Amino acid sequence: MQLVTTRAEATQFSLSEQSLGKKVGFVPTMGALHQGHLSLVHQSIRQNDSTIVSIFVNPIQFNNADDLKKYPRTLDNDLELLESEGCNMVFAPSVEEMYPQVPTESYSFGLLEQVMEGFYRPGHFNGVAIVVRRLFDILRPHRAYFGEKDYQQLVIIRKMVEQFQLPVETIGCPIVREPDGLAMSSRNRRLAASERAQASFIYQNLVFAQGNAGKLTVKDLKNEIIRRFQNHPSFRLEYFEFSDSSSLQPVDDWNDAANIRAFIAVYLGEVRLIDNIVLKETRV
Repeated sequence: MQLVTTRAEATQFSLSEQSLGKKVGFVPTMGALHQGHLSLVHQSIRQNDSTIVSIFVNPIQFNNADDLKKYPRTLDNDLELLESEGCNMVFAPSVEEMYPQVPTESYSFGLLEQVMEGFYRPGHFNGVAIVVRRLFDILRPHRAYFGEKDYQQLVIIRKMVEQFQLPVETIGCPIVREPDGLAMSSRNRRLAASERAQASFIYQNLVFAQGNAGKLTVKDLKNEIIRRFQNHPSFRLEYFEFSDSSSLQPVDDWNDAANIRAFIAVYLGEVRLIDNIVLKETRV
């Protein structure tokens, strides 16, 4: 496994692989890797001849400076994991390497970025789009892999690929969960032991929503979930939405969309966690 830190080296590696007729898969991460990330790496290895993983804590997608400061950084351990999994190259640039000048790109995703994460984290998706577009331009992969825990991000990246007709296939991969249902996240390691013991409450309520979609009205089910969190002192609910899986817009009735997910963002102590679950899915 090669470790490179410059854009030029990363491009050279990818183009060299492609010159040999190899398909290149790419997994963008911010490090602090867990089994959720590794599931993306596994899928890339299965579907491609060469797999590249980036490790870069992207400062411009954080709208909270304290959150950026506290984001876990475990590069040595990450590299050991990726080597053992069969990754071919890791691109771990510095902030100065990725942004030699202050980035000025501006992306627009319409209604997709005006709800949920986009509403509560202004500028977040512009920062995500900037770094992902730059990584695509540097690495030029055939396929890129994203976890569905950040489902809104996946939809927006696919929109960016469509807008600019980028030659990369974006592949969403299922959420990987702990045995108690908590979605795997690098932020989980910031939870105190007492908080971690309660964290499965998030998934329990998503499963409750999944089991009662169609039995209760959208309004009644949403109010019940909100009530449950209001009655749990350890949690502070930021949003809970039932949304069209494609447009990400809220639904008022179960018949409003063919595909519906429940989305949640909640604080447990000082740690902000997000998750989602399929409520209704129509296969074509």
